[in-house]
Amino acid sequence: MRLRAAIAGAAVVGGAIAAYLTVVHYAHISPICSTGGCEKVQRSSYAEAGGIPVAILGLAAYAAVLASAALRGVPAALTGATVALAGAAFSGYLLWAQLARIHSVCQWCIGNDVVAAVVAVLCVARVLTEAE
Repeated sequence: MRLRAAIAGAAVVGGAIAAYLTVVHYAHISPICSTGGCEKVQRSSYAEAGGIPVAILGLAAYAAVLASAALRGVPAALTGATVALAGAAFSGYLLWAQLARIHSVCQWCIGNDVVAAVVAVLCVARVLTEAE
């Protein structure tokens, strides 16, 4: 139960970051930023995938992980881990894009990357404990 609660808490934090970036996108405002690169990253071509803001994709992924954390059992754990690992991999790709292509760093994106990695580790740990 503690592991599921930790997953849920981390997913809420990630969802809050994604929600903030979604609002910034649709309100056409600059994000609060101490790195100076947030606006450049948010306005780059990497900020959308197939015309959908990546922040919305993140929000959907965190919602799915949160829902999976609310359920017991191996299928729910596997679903959460699959979504979390895909999200962490995509976050890694976007981190590469910030560093290698955009040449700017967004603090919100880095925060999301950390949360995505934590969620993925927790979800994998859950799979391992639920499978026992």
